[in-house]
Amino acid sequence: MGGDPGTRRPRAGLPPAYAAAVRRSVRVTVAAAAGFYLFLYGFDSPVAATYALFAAVAMAGLSRIPGNGRQRAATLLPVVPACWVLVTIGTYLSVRTWSAVLGMLVIGFVLAFMAVGGPRPAGAAPGLQLMYILPSFPPYVPGTLGERLVGATVGLLVLILAEAFLLPDRAPRVPYRELAARAAESAGRCADQLVSAPYALGDAARRTAREASGGLRSSRVPEAERPAGPGVRPRALTHTGLAARTLLGRLAALPPHTGDPARGGAAPEVLRAVRDASLETAARLRGRDRPRGARPHPEEPGPARGRLQEARHSLAAGAAPGATPAALRRHAAVLEVADAALAMSTAAEIAVLGRAAPAAAPGRFWYARMRAPQLWWHRLSGHAGQRSVFFQNAVRTALALAAARTIAGLDTLPHGFWLLLATLTLTRTTARETRSTVRVALTGTLVGALVVAALLSLVGTDTTVYAAALPPLMLVAFTLGPVKGVGWAQAMFTMVVALVFAQLAPATWQLAEFRLLDVVVGSAVGAVFGLLAWPRGAHDELRRAVATMLRSAAETVVSTTSQLAAGGARAPVAVSPGHRSLQHALIMAESAYAQYRSEPAELNAPDDPRDWQAALMSGHHTLWGADRLLVPLEPTVVPPLPPDSAASATRIGDRVAAGMLLVSARLDPGGDTPGRPAAVDPRAFVDFAAEPPGAPRPYYATVEWLEALMTDVERISENRKIAARHEG
Repeated sequence: MGGDPGTRRPRAGLPPAYAAAVRRSVRVTVAAAAGFYLFLYGFDSPVAATYALFAAVAMAGLSRIPGNGRQRAATLLPVVPACWVLVTIGTYLSVRTWSAVLGMLVIGFVLAFMAVGGPRPAGAAPGLQLMYILPSFPPYVPGTLGERLVGATVGLLVLILAEAFLLPDRAPRVPYRELAARAAESAGRCADQLVSAPYALGDAARRTAREASGGLRSSRVPEAERPAGPGVRPRALTHTGLAARTLLGRLAALPPHTGDPARGGAAPEVLRAVRDASLETAARLRGRDRPRGARPHPEEPGPARGRLQEARHSLAAGAAPGATPAALRRHAAVLEVADAALAMSTAAEIAVLGRAAPAAAPGRFWYARMRAPQLWWHRLSGHAGQRSVFFQNAVRTALALAAARTIAGLDTLPHGFWLLLATLTLTRTTARETRSTVRVALTGTLVGALVVAALLSLVGTDTTVYAAALPPLMLVAFTLGPVKGVGWAQAMFTMVVALVFAQLAPATWQLAEFRLLDVVVGSAVGAVFGLLAWPRGAHDELRRAVATMLRSAAETVVSTTSQLAAGGARAPVAVSPGHRSLQHALIMAESAYAQYRSEPAELNAPDDPRDWQAALMSGHHTLWGADRLLVPLEPTVVPPLPPDSAASATRIGDRVAAGMLLVSARLDPGGDTPGRPAAVDPRAFVDFAAEPPGAPRPYYATVEWLEALMTDVERISENRKIAARHEG
């Protein structure tokens, strides 16, 4: 049988998208209809029935929580008390229009800003918005708060049970931990090849390494499996994947060994230790550490990182007597390999053990000892500014919802919460996408309203017909909507809500008119704020954020090479100078890239030649290299480089920094920037081959770092030939 083990195939002839939509539709329909009919016809409580239905629809139909059913059920459990709070606040703030608007502004921002916590909070946010919107409209009847809470609770609990047990989804894709373990295992095999004849990677090993490294790219990892949360373990798992990709790249680029490998000093021993540490990391990520209380064995995973640290220290202590420049260059490259392997091993241990992991270096692993509230505050405060796409989206959403609530309150529109629902569901992160979405949504709503008007005119007030038609209609609506798009979704949802409200109170064909009017006004509000507030979404912000990051990286490169050339006292501080500012710029760029990946391609740039991931990797490489070169393990005094070596290192650093600045100018030109800034000159690579007389090992370590950064810079640039040459 083909396919992934443990997965079940959809029925013959049913496309996978429809199969998944059908399963999801059944769960939503069962949860929504069960609570609705129980309270409406069993307990004669229209209020509880309304909240039971919309709680299920909000968190399973409107929200898009990633993962399989069990994962979504786990995400929904803490949502229940959050819904209690939102329903209570909305109930009491509905006493006045101004209080409801103020509440919508604050709560709308807070819930939208939750996206900084990762895909799951971001997916739950729209449904939570609806749980405030629904009770924030008149009539002001706090006496029904109990019914509202009971209805919402029952709807959510039935939904949680349905998600966990009813028509389970296909088995989830490979977890990120397993992807990182495979990359670590691949690195171990590559290192093993490099310590045995012919001391070079074969084509098969290079191909496997590229596949393992590419599998860790965020664009290829399912949203539910991405370690995007602010906690210790998700941060460490992200760090593990990044270090694994760096290690594979460094191993593939390692200069070939020349001469007798037995005379290679400590370099072969380092590569053997890298092999062992990589295999140890893979075993740890797969949960194969020894059980608690068991006696350690010399060949078990524990000692491997210690051996790597010792071998790395021996290699860094000094070169073999009479080492040639080629040998020094290779030793510097091996040191980079060792550092990447140590970072991967340490990060993996933190990802598995959390705060219980042994103490790690405070700079690179600053988060390892911090508690969850501290890390959440660090994430929130880092994005509390207008350059953060999360902040921009939260402001846009909050202002649009507050304006819609103001219009609904001042004009006393019937069923005004439909207006806010339209604003919430149709506002996009770019003005272009909002316009196209609104056009299709209005067409769908019009079609649905015409069908509803005809149905209400024909059936009248016979609720039996509506009660019998609602469940099958919901099944169709929640199946076709996600697959066919927003037009079908709006048409079908218009019919669903009409059948719901026709059972709650006598309704005429004018209900369809109110629905159409609310959607028109709500979509207009969304379009206006989509145009006024950062209309191009993450497209411009990504260019600006990457340009800012590259300028900060250029400053770090110049500062680092200057300090290395001058020498002086070094202390084991947490991070190198300029680390924090560059790290913050990198976080902003990564956030903008994540949103950019979720937006439709620009019509005028369908094939963006820029390698944005290379830009982000260059930021990480700059940080790691500066820390490695400037922050020693213990206090020491570093002698200055010889004059020729100092001049060469400074010149190369200036060239790399200039390349970063040129690329930043192309991405985010200023008012007086030339129209076509000069491209990065590939002849800059000539400087990297320089071998000044008497150049020490720190010189070659610096050059290896700068050469890797220049490769990143060329990959970012629009010169496709240079990028293709270095990709190959």
